[in-house]
Amino acid sequence: MKSKLKSKWIAAAAFAAAGGTAHGQSSVTLYGVLDAGLMYQSTSAASFNPASKNLGKLYRFKDAGIYSSNFGMTGTEDLGGGYRANFKLQGTFDTGTGKAGLTDTPGVAGEFNQIASVGVSGPFGSVTAGRQIAPLAIAMGETDVRGGRWFGSILTSWLGMNQAAGWAGTSTNGPLGALYDSNAIVYESPSFAGVKGLLEYSPGGVAGSFQGNTRESAVLKYSNYGLRLSAAYYNGHDTNPGPNTVPTGLANNRLYYLGAFYTLHDFSISASYTNGKNPARSNQVNIDMYTFGLGYRFTPAFKVTSGVYYLKDRNNSANKSTEIAAGAEYSLSKATMVYGEAGHVNNKGTMTQTIAYGQPVAPGMATTAVMFGVRHTF
Repeated sequence: MKSKLKSKWIAAAAFAAAGGTAHGQSSVTLYGVLDAGLMYQSTSAASFNPASKNLGKLYRFKDAGIYSSNFGMTGTEDLGGGYRANFKLQGTFDTGTGKAGLTDTPGVAGEFNQIASVGVSGPFGSVTAGRQIAPLAIAMGETDVRGGRWFGSILTSWLGMNQAAGWAGTSTNGPLGALYDSNAIVYESPSFAGVKGLLEYSPGGVAGSFQGNTRESAVLKYSNYGLRLSAAYYNGHDTNPGPNTVPTGLANNRLYYLGAFYTLHDFSISASYTNGKNPARSNQVNIDMYTFGLGYRFTPAFKVTSGVYYLKDRNNSANKSTEIAAGAEYSLSKATMVYGEAGHVNNKGTMTQTIAYGQPVAPGMATTAVMFGVRHTF
């Protein structure tokens, strides 16, 4: 549980025409996370380019061993009748430099680069509008024993797919699926016997092109009796644009995902399959990802997790990558955790799958990384 700083107030609005007064209970919560440590990596590179040279061993201070450091605020207002209005603002930052995280624009940082949304919830479910973490990304993290963390997980492997598809890593606009979507409208249904659905649509706002820059996705989830299942479909137009590219509505980003996570007592197991391709150039970008994870919780405060992540290029069998990762984490308190992680990736051909998010490895060879860190929430 996070310790929270809350500011509460009672809002009253007078409606002269109705001759009455309405009252709503509101609250705002400020919160954040600091997550950082020391990392060693046996190879390194200047970028994700498959022609990059091996710059040698790397020892550094690294932000985001579990998840990114971030700061945000969330607010809610009770509208009555089971309905609530809400907003959320959240942005990442690097604890080593203080810099804010990236946006959809290459090389440009944003204060609230993860979430800047407003919405309404009620018996019908919820509708949220604005920049959001894509429902696809949440579904993937929920069905990975490693939890989609920023070191050796389904997240870093999925980013490896994007690197193979030409993502330079200088923005959050990737060519396969999406971690964040701007201008998104997301509907989440209520849960029926453990089943819920999510629908996303993001209008592109491109003059003269109705489909220019648009995104749409659907996620179906099941959660009951220790079992989680997720199925997702994502389709994007004009994603990962090159310099001075004019959006035309070209469908060039399609991703399918199936994942399962099961917990029995203190054991956890997960498995998934993903295919990402560029429908306009499937003979160039068509990549499969397979994952498998195992975890065990020794005590409420101590657990270990592990995973295997395999990438395969359907167009060129020489391009493949296998990553294994494991980690242990121990909660010193409700707010503070210490952790240790290790990973190994073997890239073949043009693959550049990384172990730690944002830290390139030398392409076409094996790399090992180790990280020890601390994570504190407030």
